[in-house]
Amino acid sequence: MKKICLFLFAFISFYTFSSLSFRDEAISSIEMERINNRIAEIKNMINVDSKYNQKIAFLIDMKVPSGKNRFFVYDLEKHEVIDQGLVAHGSGSETGIKGMLKFSNLPNSNCTALGRYAVGKTYKGIFGKAYRLAGLEESNNNALKRAIVLHHYSAVPYEEQDYYISNSHGCPMVNEQFFKRIEKIIDGSKSNILMDIYY
Repeated sequence: MKKICLFLFAFISFYTFSSLSFRDEAISSIEMERINNRIAEIKNMINVDSKYNQKIAFLIDMKVPSGKNRFFVYDLEKHEVIDQGLVAHGSGSETGIKGMLKFSNLPNSNCTALGRYAVGKTYKGIFGKAYRLAGLEESNNNALKRAIVLHHYSAVPYEEQDYYISNSHGCPMVNEQFFKRIEKIIDGSKSNILMDIYY
């Protein structure tokens, strides 16, 4: 009986450790360095203007292929990524060259626009629940005019894959399961969460 208990303990410990290790390794050192650089800028912004959420920030790294996790939920107090998922970019951002994207703030461009956004009020749109995004920089200040919102869509897969996922009309569009997790964070926040889309 003792041997069985020891075996189970060893198996569970190994499995748990392996799962944690895999999760840590999922973000490359280059991606983590890029996240840390952006977080430093977000913290500076929050220090200047404390009206934004000081615990959580969302980051989207457009250098990462769309089939890989590139939407990161970052805990500003614990200094770590606490969740991640797939996110689509705008169809207008496609250049025809694999791995190379272009970006635009122009209406009807269907492009993703880079920069920091404030995640705003929720509303019910054609894809269900969505969050308005206010662009805070010259590179994305047409977000409200362009109806760029954070929403989910059934065509966005949940698991990472080796091929590219569907595109949006410029919105950060995520899987429904992932959306439900970030929805809890947004709805539980008393202040606007900052979202940073970078390349």
